[in-house]
Amino acid sequence: MAQVTVIIDGKTYRMACDEGQEEHLIDLAQRFDRYVAHLKDAFGEIGDQRITVMAGIMVMDELTELQKRVHGLETEIATLRKTRDEALLQADRIDAALTGQLSELAGRIEAVAAKLSGA
Repeated sequence: MAQVTVIIDGKTYRMACDEGQEEHLIDLAQRFDRYVAHLKDAFGEIGDQRITVMAGIMVMDELTELQKRVHGLETEIATLRKTRDEALLQADRIDAALTGQLSELAGRIEAVAAKLSGA
């Protein structure tokens, strides 16, 4: 396990993480610290615990909104895939019909050509 030191609201915290995840954890802590700083700027000193809870709720709100967007995009992708599959199926049907009609037309042309050759 790797260990990193992060600073949130001016306080230092030693944290463990998986090897290779150090920079990611530092980045997350810095982003969370920005939430805390924003709330302190907006509300002043209302208590560390209260600020931390408010920042956590803000993060969860943002996460919830992103999850809703992801769900909406997944639904849209499913709809687009269904539409694509239906269009491909329709195109296959059209191709089959055209192939049949072209074969029939080719047969007629050959019959006319045979009559002309025999005449």
